[in-house]
Amino acid sequence: MAVLVTGGAGYIGSHMVWELLDSGEEDVVVIDRLSTGFDWAVAPEAKFVVGDVADKELVGALIREHGIDAIIHFAGSIVVPESVADPLAYYENNTSKTRTLIETAVRAGVSNFIFSSTAAVYGSAGLEPVVEDAGTVPESPYGRSKLMSEWMLRDAAAAHGLRYTALRYFNVAGADPKGRTGQSTPGATHLIKVASETALGKRAAMQVFGTDYPTPDGTCMRDYIHVSDLAAAHRLALQRLRAGGGNLVANCGYGHGYSVLEVIDAVRRACGHDFAVNLGPRRPGDAAAIVANSDRARGELGWVPRRDDLDLIVGDALEWERILARKNSARG
Repeated sequence: MAVLVTGGAGYIGSHMVWELLDSGEEDVVVIDRLSTGFDWAVAPEAKFVVGDVADKELVGALIREHGIDAIIHFAGSIVVPESVADPLAYYENNTSKTRTLIETAVRAGVSNFIFSSTAAVYGSAGLEPVVEDAGTVPESPYGRSKLMSEWMLRDAAAAHGLRYTALRYFNVAGADPKGRTGQSTPGATHLIKVASETALGKRAAMQVFGTDYPTPDGTCMRDYIHVSDLAAAHRLALQRLRAGGGNLVANCGYGHGYSVLEVIDAVRRACGHDFAVNLGPRRPGDAAAIVANSDRARGELGWVPRRDDLDLIVGDALEWERILARKNSARG
């Protein structure tokens, strides 16, 4: 048995590869076209191939060569405002290419498929934790592109016997506590990443998008989950599918939210000094607030988060920025 990780040179995917190897998985194959990922982020014990998930011949050959029984699919585009500006690119990269990957998996007889979905499928759910059976009313092409992919998985499972898990991420942050990988994309839009870069002088200032939302301090509220806890949820989902578990859609979050301003304050505490923050208008596609009810993941997967602490998440993110600065300096 072997696992194919798509997008395994990216932020979440590279953590997943380390999680699999750390747990004793011996054959891990990564495919990534390196549009936003980095070859150095892939664990050296993994088999790494530069390529596109929509390349049927390449993916099919990898499945046959390595005896792939499970695909964990991270490859895709993730920036909400960018999806509003260029929706067709998101429907191609997130939806069309996922359809092709599912087809390749079905034709090659892959039994298990784990899909990187998003809380954006819910739209603006409010301050109460949202459950998986809540209405799906995505407010951006990004959210809609992921929801359509979930539908395709559900239909393919019904028609072809593919077993799948779709994990709906809330806001992923932090970095590998061992310092092996982290969020490394230049110009990334993740709040904790941006605040950490600003705190360390990599940016002159940062922007807060919207201060008039219906939240306690007027800024957006999100449920921030440590990337290592998220990777652990995927590992547990893989174990469950391999043991014969049925199809599952589950939220991955901690069940409580923090506002943009609260996150910025946490970064200030961690770095020990102030930094420039500019207040601006809302961005297109941003939901006011969304927080996870993760009871299903905890119950079905046996998932027990270990890094549910905003200061811990921020501390890991800041440390990764320092490591990344040293890496970039060493590369010249």
